[in-house]
Amino acid sequence: MSDKRDFLSITDITAAETRQLVARALELKAAPPGSALPLAGKRVALLFEKPSLRTRVSFQIGIAELGGFSLYLGQDEVGLGQREPVSDVARVLSGYVDCIVARVNSHDSLVELAEYGSVPVINALSDLEHPCQTMADLLTIAETHGGTDGLNLAYIGDGNNVARSLCLGAPAVGMNFAIAAPYGYQLAESVFAAASDRGVRGDGGSRPTVHPLVRPSDAVANANVVYTDVWTSMGDEAEAEQRRRAFQGYTVDDALMAQAAPGACFMHDMPAHYGEEVPPGMLEHPQSVAYRQAHNRQYAQEAVLEFLLA
Repeated sequence: MSDKRDFLSITDITAAETRQLVARALELKAAPPGSALPLAGKRVALLFEKPSLRTRVSFQIGIAELGGFSLYLGQDEVGLGQREPVSDVARVLSGYVDCIVARVNSHDSLVELAEYGSVPVINALSDLEHPCQTMADLLTIAETHGGTDGLNLAYIGDGNNVARSLCLGAPAVGMNFAIAAPYGYQLAESVFAAASDRGVRGDGGSRPTVHPLVRPSDAVANANVVYTDVWTSMGDEAEAEQRRRAFQGYTVDDALMAQAAPGACFMHDMPAHYGEEVPPGMLEHPQSVAYRQAHNRQYAQEAVLEFLLA
């Protein structure tokens, strides 16, 4: 399809489309399963180089509920870029399926899949971004707070793929974004510039702000959403001890949540490393919406699939 669109980055959709997809995800969540079948007759390949719980289950169930068929392909079966070139995989799969959902080690593999494939490619996680997670996060925030405009999101921890997509996604729905990270683990200045350019307030208020900070207490002041992720992402295991030292003081616990705005929610994309970014039991905290956030992956991804394929 010559006019096909890919979803490799949260920036592949406009601010208006981001709001549209969040609203559609809310509708899909409220609808009875099987009431809409926009993917009837559609075949989706799930091409995964990395292990997954939430991503695989949410995509497979979501595709089935929308009337489509999914095929899971692990790294041992495909050997992306090893057993055969990414370009060949893209061309071959494009002859079988209507969409490729790829969870990869390198973002470059996604770019190549999109370049040589003739069907839409969705980023189910790369080392650069995790846009499907961000769509689920925005859905959860809108659901929890009744909207997103004017809210303050504080991210505590590593400037990783999740932080990058959140930084680029939050301003597009009118949210202010602040990240507290140690020196050397912050997002690149270009990310903040791009995020600022995408900032839109749907209620006509002032333009959303993005702030790189160091101290967690500064980030959570007046925060409506406090978000954290693991200190050591998949692929960074060799740096685990170094990162544990660098991130001392960046644990999100009761004491830090008490410094946020009244009614603030706590979010974590999971899996959690208990004893590091959160203490044991934090995902069950009264202010936590982490499990709702995980379940919302399904509906956010359904909206993305419908947008690209229906």
